[in-house]
Amino acid sequence: MTPLVDVIKRKVLMTIYIVIGVIILGVLGYIASVYNTLQSLKTKIEASIQEIGNQLKRQASLIPNLESAVKGYLKHEKGIFEMLAEARKTIAAASSSGSSADMQKALDSIQQLVPQIAITVEDNPELKSDATVTNFMNELRDTADKLMYARRLLIDLTQRYNQLLVTFPSNLVASLFKFGPEEGLVMPKDSSATTVSSEDMKEPIVNLEK
Repeated sequence: MTPLVDVIKRKVLMTIYIVIGVIILGVLGYIASVYNTLQSLKTKIEASIQEIGNQLKRQASLIPNLESAVKGYLKHEKGIFEMLAEARKTIAAASSSGSSADMQKALDSIQQLVPQIAITVEDNPELKSDATVTNFMNELRDTADKLMYARRLLIDLTQRYNQLLVTFPSNLVASLFKFGPEEGLVMPKDSSATTVSSEDMKEPIVNLEK
């Protein structure tokens, strides 16, 4: 083997090693990127679930107080009090069961309740002029808006996360690190970061009767 051939051979081998090294680094970089993305989405999903739980707890504390504030004005509005009772019931069920169905039912109940109460308040001049009722209504609307935002964010995050689990080649990375699908509106009972306990959901009652 001539010196020239030997030099060429070494250069070819070096080029091959460099190419292989670049490919390996690229693959490792991609794996790290997908892993970090999945982990970040998972963390954000848990945070969104926790936010929904926090806002449901806030609603649970507002509803009985609102009942106390309006009962003196709306003695004959049986339907409103039935809606308030149903909302409290669905929120409590969502916290105790942790199921997606109960979470969804609680959110739907709140979305029906807020506009109905708003209409009733608008139609009742005494209620409309009561600062306590107005403040509770503003808080109720605010928490309802936050719930809807958290739900939309959770749906988006869950879709993005689950999409990575089923598309190639990110699904290979997900499988390698055992990432499982996320259901979205489920509150895991074994995680303090995402669980809303029945104790947390106890309703502080404030007597506001005149």
